[in-house]
Amino acid sequence: MTCVAVLDIGKTNIKLSAVTRHGAMLETVSTANAAQSGPPYKHPDLDGIEAWLLEALGPLVRRHDVGAIVATCHGSAGILVDDSGPVMPMIDYEQSPPEAVDAAYRAQAGPIEARGSPILAGAAHLARQLLWVETEWPAALSRARWFLGGPQFWAWRLCGVAATEVTYLGAQSHLWSIPERRFSDIVERRGWRGLLPEIQPAWRRLGRLRRELSRRFDLPSEIEVLCGIHDSSANFYRYQQAGLREIAVISTGTWIVGVTDAFAPGALASSSGMTWNADVHGNPLTGMLTMGGRDFSVIAGASADKPVDAKILGKLVEQGTLALPSFSNDDGPFTGSAGQGRIVGPEPSDPGARRALALLYVSLLTDACLDMMGAAATTILDGSFVKDPLYGALIAALRPGSRVLVNPDGAGTAAGAALLADHETRSRPVEVRMQAPAPIRIAGLDKYRKEWRDLTPSTHTTARVSMGQTRSGTPT
Repeated sequence: MTCVAVLDIGKTNIKLSAVTRHGAMLETVSTANAAQSGPPYKHPDLDGIEAWLLEALGPLVRRHDVGAIVATCHGSAGILVDDSGPVMPMIDYEQSPPEAVDAAYRAQAGPIEARGSPILAGAAHLARQLLWVETEWPAALSRARWFLGGPQFWAWRLCGVAATEVTYLGAQSHLWSIPERRFSDIVERRGWRGLLPEIQPAWRRLGRLRRELSRRFDLPSEIEVLCGIHDSSANFYRYQQAGLREIAVISTGTWIVGVTDAFAPGALASSSGMTWNADVHGNPLTGMLTMGGRDFSVIAGASADKPVDAKILGKLVEQGTLALPSFSNDDGPFTGSAGQGRIVGPEPSDPGARRALALLYVSLLTDACLDMMGAAATTILDGSFVKDPLYGALIAALRPGSRVLVNPDGAGTAAGAALLADHETRSRPVEVRMQAPAPIRIAGLDKYRKEWRDLTPSTHTTARVSMGQTRSGTPT
């Protein structure tokens, strides 16, 4: 085996990639992840995804020496299955449950320290999804054999072995107590423990491709299926396997996802966007979630997808044009800001200015997330935003004295997932190429940052963290 097939299921797109065992991308094919409106609720088309995957996998393995396949998914994907397939459609995490179900869940979910995150909008938590099904479709729940996280569902479809995995349990599922490394109280109270298969490491080889799939789609029968991993944890794993420690990784796309190994227990309740996550070993991580990519799209509008002009950016700062959170239905770092997004000061004059304002906004949002996550020796930026060189430059300018590195490779999740194949045999750190952003000087940026924070809808607190300890700082 020289490479791994990685199935990467995001909220918007699905990718199937051939990646070397050292994390280098060879080829990617993709398709849209189109949701169906119902019935009985908004849900992804699992049958369509599976058909696309199996048709795309054959040509991929014939072009590359694929010896293993692994799935990685966005959080909040849970599927109830019997021995043959899903017993209910997977709930789209942006689908809101009925008010009665939501109220019942809030009453039973337990304290934030037990959940590992605030109660987020929609159907974001696997525990809330289970309660919804149990309340409205109890017969379906009684038929179910397993409740599988997204990556483990695809592993089960491919090899027939069911598993549970800690990075996915730790992705705001509310099924897992991250610091205590056990199932949460709601799992025991509701009797859900029997629906959750044995916990396996993300890198565990669960089995080989099902024989019928191998025959039907002309796939090598010796391809091994790995357990799978949450997408943000896969990206973080890539940097861990490079030997890096005391890092904060900011991944950007539909969401700005921050993860750091500077675990800050006391920071969890400081904002609706703060989370706990787990790495592949189950170690607790401090995280932050905010829908920065969705905000960016709203602010930028129909502007061309090209790098921002630094002169336009400087003019926006000079004239005091600010975009204030939040333009999506997500609070992010600022509790109560969902849907309250607005622009103050002179309006952007053209599409280029709107895009520049969007970049300023997500840079300030990233800066706020980093403060709330706590101190880390190094900040690593990757994902879609780093395609614009001014994103990294702005973060470095907003955080003088901090070490900021940019990884221009947009395939961090797939690379990290592929590295799982050699987890037990890797003898030296993998190489990850990063670079410091080019410096930028913008007159008045510090004043602009202060004004933006003064106008945000809630108090912003800095978490000052030494590894494993935390104390609250003063409001900025």
